[in-house]
This record gives sequence, structure tokens and C-alpha cells, in this order.
Amino acid sequence: MLYWVLKHLVIGPWLWLFFRPKVEGLENIPDSGAAILASNHLSFSDSIFLPLVVRRRITFVAKAEYFNGTGVKGWINRIFFGGTGQIPVDRSGGSASLGALETGARVLRDGHLFGIYPEGTRSPDGRLYRGKTGIARLALETGAPVVPCAMVNTHLVQPPGRIWPRIMRVEIRIGKPLDFSRYDGFVGDRFVERSITDEVMYELMELSGQEYVDVYAAKLKNQPPVAV
Repeated sequence: MLYWVLKHLVIGPWLWLFFRPKVEGLENIPDSGAAILASNHLSFSDSIFLPLVVRRRITFVAKAEYFNGTGVKGWINRIFFGGTGQIPVDRSGGSASLGALETGARVLRDGHLFGIYPEGTRSPDGRLYRGKTGIARLALETGAPVVPCAMVNTHLVQPPGRIWPRIMRVEIRIGKPLDFSRYDGFVGDRFVERSITDEVMYELMELSGQEYVDVYAAKLKNQPPVAV
């Protein structure tokens, strides 16, 4: 209920007014049934603009810290993240990825839309980075199609660390669903899972126009700064 109130009455109308999202390919998202919405990840605001333009509810996973805060800020975070369809997942420790995938599988088996960022983290520089194979495992385990969704300009609207967004037009390009049923029975095969993931990332590269970098974004972020 809160999801729809925020989307249609409280936040959504203002986002449409100021950012005037341009959407291509909205018809590629199925009207019913499970689907994985695989998006590039440029900004915190990706998880706001994609649900804004898609008619059906999208469920994402979010850091549990967003739901555990105290005081007024903690209360606002819990209301906002819960109201925008995000489910808390503890991302500390080795079971973090497994918990996110289990949550996604549950959402998909219930016939809903699940949003995922295959890069695993926001791009540090606007380029598209190597995808993690969790998305392939999710597609193989549930049989859900993968719909590539490219966010454009969101890294300019709200770069990492910026609290207040810049007012400018956002664009979302949605590609045709990718069917991986030809790989039925290959759950756990790392070569198949890498092939599926690379196919998804190729579609995102084509849709977004981003330069592709064949390394994990998290690895780049964790590198120490180069002395000059």
C-alpha cells in the first residue's frame, strides 16, 4: 500500500515533473508473471527512477543498515526503503550474496518482478563493469526471463556522495526479454553461468552506450589511490 502511495501521490508526481523521465521499451516488461530486471548501476537514484516508470511493483534488496538506523533519520530510511519495495539483506560476511539470491528467488517464484544490479555495486566512473554470475544462477533456478534495463544520466543527476540531486532529464531504455531456458539443468555450471552473465552485460552495453570494462567494479573501488 505504502509503495503505491509514495509512487503515485507523494514522491512520484514530483519526480515526473522535475526529471521528465524518457522511457523506451516499456512494453518489453511482461504484464504478469516473474521477470528479472537487470540494470546497470550508476547512482543511488536508479532504484527510484526504474520503479517510477514501470507499472508493476519491483522488489530490490538493500543493505540492512538502511533499516536499522535510529532517530528521525532511521525512521525516515525505514519508511522510504520499505515503501519503495526494498527488502533488507545483511551484506556483511560470506553469506551476503546467497541471502540476496534467496530473497530474489522467493520473489520470482511468487510471480513478481525482481530488480538486480549484476555489477554488484555502483560504477565508480560511469563505465559498465563485469557482471557477477548471481543473476545467471537466479535465472536458471527460477526460469524467469531477464529484462535488461539501461539507466542513462543518473550518475549526473546524483553522483556518489551528493545529497541533493541535479535537476535534469533521466532516460531509461528497456530491452527485449532474454530467455535462457536452453540452459535448463545447468545450475552451478560456472561456464554456462558466465556465458549467461556476459550476454546480459552485452545487452546492457548496447542499450546504455557505456564503455565496457572487463573487471569487477568492486575490485577497482578497493584499489588504493595512485600516488602522483
